[in-house]
Amino acid sequence: MAKLTIELKKKTDGATSLSCRRSDGSVTWQNYKGQQGRFFPLHDLTHYAVETVLDHRQGFFGLVADGWNVTDFGEPSPRGPLPPEAMTTELIVGFLDTERASRERSAAADFNTYMATSHSRHQIDAVCELSDDDLDKIRDVRSKLFARWAALADGDTMSLEFSRDDAPGSSEKA
Repeated sequence: MAKLTIELKKKTDGATSLSCRRSDGSVTWQNYKGQQGRFFPLHDLTHYAVETVLDHRQGFFGLVADGWNVTDFGEPSPRGPLPPEAMTTELIVGFLDTERASRERSAAADFNTYMATSHSRHQIDAVCELSDDDLDKIRDVRSKLFARWAALADGDTMSLEFSRDDAPGSSEKA
C-alpha cells in the first residue's frame, strides 16, 4: 500500500516548503520562495483535491508515493515522460489553476473541450471528461484545503495523508 504524508510549511519569510514522507520512511522535498512560494502550495493542494476526488493513483502524489522525487517532475525529467494519467492530472490541475487566477468558474463543457484539445496536443489516447458535479466536488475539497492553508499561521505546517489504496476522496482530511 503506497502511503504518503504530505506537509506544507508556511515559513515566516513568505517562503513555503513541500515535504513528502513515504511509507518506507524516505522523504522528498522542495522549497519555494517569492512568487513560487505563493503559487505552489495552492497548486499542490489542487493536485491533492484532483487526485483524491478522481482517484488518480498515478498523478503527482501517487508517483511520489511510488518513489519519484519532487525534482523528478522538472524538465528534463530523469524519469522520462509522465505516465498518461499523470499528464491528465497535470492538465486538470492547470485548468483549475487558470480558473482560480481568472476568478471565473468554467462549465464542464468548457473543461471537456479544453481536455480534448490538450489530450490531442499531448498525444494522450484516453480523453478525460468530467461533469459539473465532478468539478464541483474537486472545487469543494480544494476550497476547504485553501481555507486551512489561509488560516495556517506563519511557521506552522499543514499535514495531509494520501493513500493510493483509498477509495476516491477518502484520504481527504479537510
